Parts: sequence; C-alpha cells; structure tokens
Amino acid sequence: MILDRSNGGGPFRTLVGHQGTVLCIRFSRTGAYCLTGGKDRSVRLWNPTRGTLVAEYTGGHAHDVRSVACSGANDRIASCGGDRQVFLYDVQTGRIVRKFRGHDARNVNAVSFADKASDSVVFSGGYDATVRAWDCRSSSIDAIQVLKDFKDSVTSLVVHEYDVIAASVDGSVRTFDVRTGEVVTDTLGPPVTCVNLSSDAQCILAGLLESKIALLDRGSGELLAQYKGHANRQFKVESLLTHDDAYVVSGSEDGKVYFWDLVESEIAESVQVNPSGAAAAALAWHPQGDCLVTAEAKGDVHVWKCAAQ
Repeated sequence: MILDRSNGGGPFRTLVGHQGTVLCIRFSRTGAYCLTGGKDRSVRLWNPTRGTLVAEYTGGHAHDVRSVACSGANDRIASCGGDRQVFLYDVQTGRIVRKFRGHDARNVNAVSFADKASDSVVFSGGYDATVRAWDCRSSSIDAIQVLKDFKDSVTSLVVHEYDVIAASVDGSVRTFDVRTGEVVTDTLGPPVTCVNLSSDAQCILAGLLESKIALLDRGSGELLAQYKGHANRQFKVESLLTHDDAYVVSGSEDGKVYFWDLVESEIAESVQVNPSGAAAAALAWHPQGDCLVTAEAKGDVHVWKCAAQ
C-alpha cells in the first residue's frame, strides 16, 4: 500500500476554502507549504500537515487560476490563468509586486520559477504557443525572452538549471537551452498535457491525451516505458513521479489516482479520491514523500498520508 488508508480509507486532512474547482496544486520546495489555485480566482497557501490556511491571495486574477509556483526562498508566489498575465505576489504582505503582460491569448496554462537560488526569472506558457521569461528584478512588464517553436498551445513546463522543458497540444515536448538557444524536440503524437522530471533529472514524464503516460530518456529522447489503465482523453490531468522515482502517479477522469511501478509499468494501486466520480485532475506529491494532495471538483483539497515503506 502506497497511501495510508487506515483512517477509515479517507484522507488525513481536508483543506476547505475554495469556492469552486481547484485547478492546480504545488508544494513549496521543502514541502512545508502547498499552494492551490482555481476557478474562484484565488491563490491559497496552506500548511498541509496541520490542515490550516496560512494566507489567501485575491484581487489579482479576474479569471480562473491555472498554475501556481513558489520561489525557493518562499517569499514570492507566481500565478497565471485566464488573464493573459502572470502575477507575482509578496508572500508576507499579500501585495502584487508585478503584473507581467505579453501573452497574446487569454489562457496562460503554466508558470515556474527558474531553477536557481535567486528565483529572479519566472517562465510561463500558454494558448499563444509560446513560453515567455520574465525578470522579477526589473520594473518592466515585458518578457525578456520568448520561445516560439510550438505549433499549438503550451500546456505544462518545468525548469531545470538552464533548460526549459515544455509540453504542447501539438504533440511534442521541447527542451530549450536558454543560454545557447538550442532546441530539442521529442514528438509523441497525441496532445501532451503534462510534463515533469524525475528526481535525478535524467527522465521526462509526459502525460498524453490518449490515456497514456510516456517516460523518456532526457538525453536521447528514447521511449523507456508507457503507463496505461487510467482515463485521460478530455482534460489536463497531473502526472508525476514520486520523490524517490519508485512510482508514476497520475490523476484520472474516473476520479481516481493511479500508481504504477516505474520499472514494471504495472498498476500498483489506485485510490478513489473523488467520491462523486469527477475527474481527479490536480494533485501534488510531497518533495520528501510524506503525503499526496488531491483536489475535488467542489473545491475541497485532500491530504493523504503515505504508508510507511
């Protein structure tokens, strides 16, 4: 058993506050806090262990929040959604310190801080088929770099050192070296709605809108494994690897979260996290493996303890 379901089979904690579907969940880099955002246009900061709301950030988004990110120092939050903008918040004061503008289509789907200690750059990707880089230290609202190789919407991105790895509806995962401008394209076919890295950064995990998840060798692009059994044909659902790369984890349109053994590619466990059967789209795995966080369509966020291994 991967999740501890001794508590009557239910979650360890339930975080209540969102007034509508939660579309994104992200942990801080240490796992002490998690961020959520959704259709109620708010960003919320939680202590998932205690089950308490730390802060709520509102007044920025006029539309749904589709992605959130926390800086390494935990002093800044970035968010994006249906506003064509990227918002940068001061965690302590709740003040919006930047509104980055430049995306040419309404929905901005993904946001991430650069993988550097200074957290001075934020990357975002969206419906306008671009990834844009923003300088958090500058007073300018304009992007400092625009990556345009995509043929359709950018759905997800992850940053590692100087590489930006982004997924697109055009069926590709593209890796950009922002220093040299070099681009490597891995063509997978179906729309790619989610991308993540293994903990050693050697593998790319890509969620496909064909009820498949692909594991790629980051260096060669070789397909190492595929994971099937969940339902994913209509919505973007989160797929990721556990902190120790032992399991692939994914949401599903049947309201479950599925776990696959990384090497065997077989389903190790499935958990019904949405009793209503609504799609389990937003989820996050704790950086140290302490818990899984999932979201219900009605707005509740559930914290599931991990079983002792």
